[in-house]
Amino acid sequence: MRVSTNWMQQQSVNTMMERQGDLSDIQTQMGTGKRINQPSDDPVGAARAVELTHLDADTAQYQRNITSANARLGLEDQTLSSVSNVLDRIRTLTLEGMNGTQTDESRTDIAAEMVQLRSQLMGIANSKDSQGDYIFAGNRTGAAPFVSQAGGVSYVGDEGQRMVAAGPGLQVATGDPGSTIFMDVPTGNGTFVVDATAGNTGTAVAGATSVTDASVWDGGTYQISFTAPDAYEVRDSGGTLVASGAYDTQKGGMVAFNGVQVALSGAPAAGDSFTVAPSSTQSVFATMDAIIASFTQTNSGGTDAQNALNGQLANLDQSIGSLTRARAAVGARMNALDQQQALNDDLTLQYKTALSDVQDLNYYDAVSKLSLQSSALQAAQQTFSKLQNLSLFNYIK
Repeated sequence: MRVSTNWMQQQSVNTMMERQGDLSDIQTQMGTGKRINQPSDDPVGAARAVELTHLDADTAQYQRNITSANARLGLEDQTLSSVSNVLDRIRTLTLEGMNGTQTDESRTDIAAEMVQLRSQLMGIANSKDSQGDYIFAGNRTGAAPFVSQAGGVSYVGDEGQRMVAAGPGLQVATGDPGSTIFMDVPTGNGTFVVDATAGNTGTAVAGATSVTDASVWDGGTYQISFTAPDAYEVRDSGGTLVASGAYDTQKGGMVAFNGVQVALSGAPAAGDSFTVAPSSTQSVFATMDAIIASFTQTNSGGTDAQNALNGQLANLDQSIGSLTRARAAVGARMNALDQQQALNDDLTLQYKTALSDVQDLNYYDAVSKLSLQSSALQAAQQTFSKLQNLSLFNYIK
């Protein structure tokens, strides 16, 4: 086969260009520290690198979400702590005002402090976060959620909860609607409530209540009536006799029926009665208003006021319990976020390690290849130089 001089020269040039390209690739890799600088370097590895990069970016976003959520939940917990301090003070003042040594004037002074505490609680309930959003407004964060009206305090927020993604498939609430904390608070002991009938003439006062057997309690309405100062009977809403018994007017006693019991003290008069009904809901503001009203009325130390205050004290305890549960829920979410944050840190390390294994350059191999490619290029250049002199005319000379 006849090989032309032009063909040999072109082949030599092509070989030198290829070796220069190989050498340029190695130099680029050493300059960037990456084995894959374009998809053609390693199509499979490039696809895996893109996947790992996306996973790492998603995890970084989860971490930013967790930081933001922890900040908002921390602020909510601090705010609820302030609410707790207010309610504890209200409870202390209520017990102080119920002391028999107090006068109408001193109870009025206690009520005046409670009015200030109510205003403080209103301000706390309408607190904002660092972005100017109302903490307890649900998703309607642009307007104050609690509004004072003639009939009391109204909640104008919604029931929504702002959620953040803390990990794959993990959504965590960063707040609570104010209705669940301040408004929809169970009355009484959370199961039933006891009210003295208006017009009672004796000195009987309803005290502690409890559920002794939840499986027996049917959630109905009952009336405890004193047929005599030392005898009572319990009837349901249809008038059917449920229980009866004797009552000690000196020591008081416990009225028990249908899995519940009510402690009574004082000396009732014949015809006095108490109603036992299922719990409803009442706002913490309404509870405070009722306590304040009891302390500002005439003869605020009388039996009627004492019964009313005992009932409102039970409602206040329910408000404190609702607040405690809300703080526990906030703490549980923050713990979950902390655990997920630690898991995300581990995942980030794994993704970065895997990404490094896929695309980072092994400098030991690269230096060896650089030396090899340099030698190959030099050999190609020397070969081309020799081929240039292999012509018939040079030989004739």
